[in-house]
Amino acid sequence: MDPLIGMGVLAFIGAAAAIAGYTEDLESVAGSQSNPNSQVQLAPQMKYPHRLFNKAISGEPLSNALAATIGAVIAYALDVPFLIAIAVGSFAAMIIHMIISATSFFGRTASQSRFKQPIYMDVFKANLPVIGAYAFMTTACVLIISYLLYVYMNVPIPIPILALILGITVGSIGSSVGDIQYGAERLYQNLEFGSGVNAAYSGNIVRKAESGIRSGIDNSWFSSKFGGPTTGIAFAAVLFMTSWITVLFNPEWGGAVGWIGLVSGIVFILGTILLNRYLENAARRKFGPYREEEKMEMIE
Repeated sequence: MDPLIGMGVLAFIGAAAAIAGYTEDLESVAGSQSNPNSQVQLAPQMKYPHRLFNKAISGEPLSNALAATIGAVIAYALDVPFLIAIAVGSFAAMIIHMIISATSFFGRTASQSRFKQPIYMDVFKANLPVIGAYAFMTTACVLIISYLLYVYMNVPIPIPILALILGITVGSIGSSVGDIQYGAERLYQNLEFGSGVNAAYSGNIVRKAESGIRSGIDNSWFSSKFGGPTTGIAFAAVLFMTSWITVLFNPEWGGAVGWIGLVSGIVFILGTILLNRYLENAARRKFGPYREEEKMEMIE
C-alpha cells in the first residue's frame, strides 16, 4: 500500500474515532453512566431526589466493550457487504444495550424507594431512545474502525477482538475525560470551579436546569459543547498518534527503515509526557486545587 493511501485510511479512522468518542460520552451523560452515576445514585440517600436517568450498567469500558463485541460478532458472521453487516450488528447491539439500560433504570430506582426517589416514566421514555441512538452510533464507528484496521492496516487481530479492545478504549477515555467535566461542572454548579468536591457535598447535586426540572437530555446538551468533543478528540488522537509513525516509517510501504520509526515513537511519547506535565502545572498555578475556604474545611 502506498504511504499516502495508508495515511488517508488512518485519517478516516481518526474521523470515525472522533465521532465514536463524542457519541460515547453523550450516551454516558444521558444515562448517568460511570463516574457521575455514583453521585446520581447517592443523591436520594442524601435527601436529594432527582430526575436523572439512573443507569450505570457497569463501568463505561465494559459497557462499550460488550456492545462493540456483540455488534462485531454479528457483523463478522453475516455474509453480506460490510456496510450492511455493520448496520445490522450495530442495531442488534443497540437493542441489547437498551434492554439492559431499561432493566437497570427500573431496578436501581426501585431499590431507592425507601429514600422517596420516584420512578419518572417521562424521564424513561425521553432518555431511552437517546441512549439507544448514541449507542448505535458509537458501536457503528467502532466496527468501521475495526474493519479498516483489519483489512487496510493489516492488523493481525480478528475484527471481534479489535472491537472489544476499541470498546474498552473509548469507554475508558469517556470515563476519564468527558465524564469528569459532566460530574464536576454540571452536577456541582453550586461549587466554585477548581474547588474540588468535598466529601460533605456528596450527593448534593444541582437538579434544576435552565428550562426547568433537569433530565439527562439537558446534560447531553451541556456536555455536547465540551465533554463530548474532548472525548472524541482524545480517542482520535490515541488511534492517530499511535499509528502514524508505523504508517510513515513502514519499510513494506516504501518508508524509511524501521528503527527510525522506533526512535521517532520514543521521542513523540516523551514529548507528550512533557507537554502533559506542563499543562497540569499551568492549570494548578492558574486555578489552584482548592479555595482558601475549602482548605480550611479540609484542615478542620
